[in-house]
Amino acid sequence: MPFTKQLFCGIALVFGLGSCSGPHSEADYAVIPAPYEVSVDTLQAPFTLKSSSTITYPEGDSVLRRQAEFLAGYVADNTGLSLRVEAGEGGDIALLRNLDDANAEAYMINVSPTGIIVNGAGPGGSFYGIQTLRKAIPVAKASGVDFPAATIYDAPRFGYRGAHLDVSRHFFPTDSVKEFIDMLALHNINTFHWHLTDHQGWRAEIKSRPLLTEIGSKRPHTVVGKTRTEYDSIPVEGFYTQDEMRDIVRYAAERNIDVVPEIDLPGHFMAGLAAYPELGCTGGPYEVYCGWENAPLDVLCAGNPAVYDFLDDVFGELVDIFPSTLFHIGGDECPKARWMECAKCQAEADRLGFKDDARGTREAKLQNHIMHHVTDFLRERGRRVIGWDEILDSDFDTTAVVMGWRGESGGVRGAQRGHDVIMTPGIYLYFDFYQSTDQASEPLAIGGYVPVQKVYGYHVIPEGLTDEESKHILGAQANLWTEYVPTFSQVLYMELPRIAALSEATWSRPEKKDFKGFVNRLPRLLDIYEARDWNYAGHVFDVNGTVTPDANAKALKVTLSTFDGAPVRYTTDGTEPTSESALAPDTIKIDAPVSLRARADRDGVLGRTYTAGIQFSKATFKPAAIEPMPHPRYTYNGAVQLTDACLASAGYTDEGWLGFHTPQFTVTIDLEEPQQISKAALRANVNTDAWIFDARKVAVAVSDDGRNFTDICSEEYEPLAGNTSTIRTHKYAFEPVKTRYVRFTVDTETDMPTWHAGAGNPSFFFVDEVTVD
Repeated sequence: MPFTKQLFCGIALVFGLGSCSGPHSEADYAVIPAPYEVSVDTLQAPFTLKSSSTITYPEGDSVLRRQAEFLAGYVADNTGLSLRVEAGEGGDIALLRNLDDANAEAYMINVSPTGIIVNGAGPGGSFYGIQTLRKAIPVAKASGVDFPAATIYDAPRFGYRGAHLDVSRHFFPTDSVKEFIDMLALHNINTFHWHLTDHQGWRAEIKSRPLLTEIGSKRPHTVVGKTRTEYDSIPVEGFYTQDEMRDIVRYAAERNIDVVPEIDLPGHFMAGLAAYPELGCTGGPYEVYCGWENAPLDVLCAGNPAVYDFLDDVFGELVDIFPSTLFHIGGDECPKARWMECAKCQAEADRLGFKDDARGTREAKLQNHIMHHVTDFLRERGRRVIGWDEILDSDFDTTAVVMGWRGESGGVRGAQRGHDVIMTPGIYLYFDFYQSTDQASEPLAIGGYVPVQKVYGYHVIPEGLTDEESKHILGAQANLWTEYVPTFSQVLYMELPRIAALSEATWSRPEKKDFKGFVNRLPRLLDIYEARDWNYAGHVFDVNGTVTPDANAKALKVTLSTFDGAPVRYTTDGTEPTSESALAPDTIKIDAPVSLRARADRDGVLGRTYTAGIQFSKATFKPAAIEPMPHPRYTYNGAVQLTDACLASAGYTDEGWLGFHTPQFTVTIDLEEPQQISKAALRANVNTDAWIFDARKVAVAVSDDGRNFTDICSEEYEPLAGNTSTIRTHKYAFEPVKTRYVRFTVDTETDMPTWHAGAGNPSFFFVDEVTVD
């Protein structure tokens, strides 16, 4: 069941939200992100905001004048009240920006019976003070709003709080981009990372290189879903003129948002090569890519002087459009095969004296050479580059900011080497991942699983860094890649309310964070989403199921809960729960196969269905050993997860899957006593978009002593022929045998195929439950 307005109304009734029945509404300072310090003075009378109230700003201060106009608009949107904006002092709401604070985004709000003063340490501070007032005001038509007397002090923990939008895979017009910026402003996000170019489209006008948009901004069709071989017949085109980009920059700056453009290079460049084929190693012809996986091997030719002139032209025009100190130049997923074959690239490597060594391969150094050229060009113009964490694969200029996306390890390495770092690990902050384990009921997504709770719980500063290294962590950013996000309504759905969780994760101090409190404050924010007709996901209101294996009792203990204590209806026979179904007790004990389903019941309005995958076998709760251990990023609780009767969801990041990054591994089950078996199975998650492939071979062996094993069956598998996203259960049947130990030996995909971005590299293999019967 999708999150509907009917369901929202049920939640709103629980919290007393919705239309105000009286002439006045009351402001509530429990907003998102939660202010650092709120002191309410219950002994003083509140201040009442009325239609006759004024907002004032200092004479001649155009920044605060614009912010006063914003605040007047917010009040009108929320309440219908129309406030006057005037230059001067002593208005009912007075805006200032002379707060003495080292953090320019700090602010203080003083509410007394006679009025409100919002004082920022800079334009950002006053803007965020206004956002706090805006979010404190109920969305309800009212003749007045009572503000309790209070003093509020607030400042962000991190100076970089970012959100990324990919407009290459799917293009979104300027009105949508501005709406995206409005959404960021509401959530105190201060950086918009604008991914303007990729294989599938070049979206930035470069006047000296007109073919980039005449050819590179257009593709004739797009791959259908995850088929890799089926294409629609819908042309996709669009780009932003330089005037439009300047307008977006201005629009964002008024909302305290810095726009960081990204031109991804030297890979991810098919749209650029289609326009100027002479810049590639083969000379083309090339086409704007119509698929999603990063299959093209073609890149900018590192040995062609024309490439460097081209890059100077592109960035020379962009620095006049984007005032940001930061420019993102990509550097991710760049195949090196063309450079290895290209005479000009090899000659350039020889000229530069590049050799394979501990610091990187010749080809990795060629990539750095191209990126260094752009880095130097931008540095001369007072700018600083950001690169994806692949720039660490060979020594790179430490003035470059590292954007750590492949887990946290890239960010850690960057900080340890002296780079400033922006954390954006996929398993926490990729908003193109699913928000629910019920993927069949969700819009198609790339895979993974990143719920609101996971975003909120992200700590930003990785463990293991020293205090000095931690200072290099500038903040964090959520990324939205749009391969499977064709509409702006879906952009909002993937962002909201996860961006609210990121807002508090990056703004608030760790000791101030409280997920239950966050969710209790969320409905007021949802009112604003509703008022703006923003599409959003409501999974945070679903049943939260916790399944805990109890090996001693040989059972599972299941708790079903909701954030607001709403009762939960459940069934164990696979039928859909209704308002007549049994109420869930504190703990449900399960010691046999069942099909568990549950739904929250809010005054007769039932939420989405929670399901738990449960599977028992002779291996359930039996000791298991794995060798070697999984990748540290995907170890979680270790071998016990393979025999705990809990089936992980399709989302490979839901912490139910163990991820291996080795050519071979073994899983050994100790049945604790000899038992007769004739069947075995192993469950694998395949998601090639995430470099997760199927096994190439699985062998099953048995032993009486745990040392000497005899193979009883094996099966080999052909390499995957194309992009795949599925759960595969490999089942094996054999003649009955009595044994105590069972061993699975899994050979993984050591060399990913040429059609994949990771061609030649080892894949991941993700395994969940192993069963024996």
